[in-house]
Parts: sequence; C-alpha cells; structure tokens
Amino acid sequence: MTRYERFDREPIRLGTLAQRGHDMTVADCLPLAPPAEPFGHPEFGQLVERILAARRADRPVILFMGAHVIKVGLSRFLVDLIRRRLVTHLATNGAGLIHDFELAMFGGTTESVARWIREGMFGLWRETSQLNDRIAEAAARDEGLGEGVGRAIVEAHAPHADLSAAAAGWNEGVPFTSHVAIGCDIIHAHANCDPAALGRATYNDFLIFAQTVKRLEGGVFMNVGTAAIGPEVYLKALSMARNVTHAQGDAIRDFTTAVFDLVELPPNWRDGPPSKAHAQYYYRPWKTILHRTVADGGTSFYFSGDHAQTIPTLWHELVRRGD
Repeated sequence: MTRYERFDREPIRLGTLAQRGHDMTVADCLPLAPPAEPFGHPEFGQLVERILAARRADRPVILFMGAHVIKVGLSRFLVDLIRRRLVTHLATNGAGLIHDFELAMFGGTTESVARWIREGMFGLWRETSQLNDRIAEAAARDEGLGEGVGRAIVEAHAPHADLSAAAAGWNEGVPFTSHVAIGCDIIHAHANCDPAALGRATYNDFLIFAQTVKRLEGGVFMNVGTAAIGPEVYLKALSMARNVTHAQGDAIRDFTTAVFDLVELPPNWRDGPPSKAHAQYYYRPWKTILHRTVADGGTSFYFSGDHAQTIPTLWHELVRRGD
C-alpha cells in the first residue's frame, strides 16, 4: 500500500451532455469531397505515390493522429481511407478515442474547457463515463482498446457509427489502436475508471501497433498532429520490431515517413534538427520521425498546413490516382 493519501473519486458529481453541450457535432463533419482549396506542396505527389506503391506491394500504411483531426470534422475521410485499405492501421491517443466515441454515440463532442474548468466540471459527464465500462469489457476479452470500443459502437448500433473510425476498423478488420497516457484523458477522473483494465487494453494496442511496425519495410508511417504520443509510441515500437527482425537476418530500413503539422520547419530540415541549445531540438516529430528512424535508408516528408486542407487533399489524390 502507498504511504500517501490518495484522492477519493467517489464524491465526484457527473453532469450530463445535455448540460455540457457540444462544440462540435455531426453537422460539422466535412463531406467526403475534395477540399475547395487543395493543399499544395511540391513533394505531396511523391508521398501519394509511395502510399499507393506500398499498398500494391501489400505493405502497411500507418496513420497516427492526434484528436484534432476528428475535432476539425475529418471523420468521413478517416473512415473511407480504412474502407479502401489505403490506411491499414489507424492509431490515436486517448482523446482521439473519446472524441470518436462521443461523436458516434451522442452526435457531438468537445467542450468549453475555459467554462467548465472554473466550475470543476471539465470532462465530468455521465454519458462519456460509459466508455470506461466498454474499456473494462474489452480488457476482460483481452482485446485492444480501440478494437473493443469499435466493437461496442457497432454492437450498440450507435446512431452515428458511420462517422466512427473505431467502428470502421472493427467492421473492416483494420487495426484501430488507442495509446493512452494515464491522467491525460477526461474519463480517468471518473469513479468507474478501472486503471488495470485501461492499462491492459491500451498495452494490447501497443503490441498490435508494434506488430504492424514489424512489417514496415516498404511501407509508410504518417504522423498527423501529434507531437509527443505518436512519435514516442512509434519510436519504441520500431526499436522492438528492429530488434526482432535483425535477429532473424532481416531489416526495417527502406520505408517512408511523413509528418503533417502546423509547425514551420526551416527549408533544410532534412539535414537534421538543431543542437540541444535550440528549442526545436525537442520537437519530436522532426528528430524522431523525419530524421533518426530513417537515417539508414528511409525517406521522409514534412507538410505544414491545416489538417482540414491536407487530409482531404491526401484522400482525394489517393482515390484519384489509385482508381
């Protein structure tokens, strides 16, 4: 037993989603169509061709995203990329799973943090706490976190399951994994959160993710709007995968990485990140995804732009060139 006093969750009161409201609803999900203003970059076509080549060779295409991708209304694009097998593994953080679940089950997601944190109600919503129960069920079945929640959305006949990437993964047999940092997500504050179940399910997802990375030779890894969880999970999974494949006489060197973000990098970013004296040295997507992990044979791309423009453009070009 710990020597220290622990916070008692039982007195926490939960509000309702009707009380909270939604800052983003199904009406805000963008239609599955090319963007009005396509994203332009001289190297964008090269990434598209590498993704299509990877799929023709039956190699994986992994997309690791932050929650913002869902919050800006891109769920239909994620679902269609899964259905077309243009993305063969979709990964996200804990917040991404929560937004996917809320949108599918309740027709809206996101809240005013500035408003509700003042009242001690941020994230404390009764309907969202159902997700903890679904996580416990997934852990009891020894499923992955994203897998189990995707199953739950489908089996509940959620009113907006068509907008759920987790449900699409379950329906199509495409891994949808959620990589959780304990204490980062609103459902961890709820009294029905079982940390052992959460840890087991998200660790299953980590092993599922590492198994996909084990096949990354000739494939593509894309990191979209996640500056910490995505790069760190990818780095550890790649080290595990390389450890095993090297022992088998194989290698994971010839693959493609791409980062989609809002941060501006200098034109010579392929030369590597600056020294530790510079703040951008600690920007993980640069040093980890664009430089260190492809240093012995891979190719990397960086695209700075609004996700609501870059991802629909990527979808459109993949569909257009792949048909």
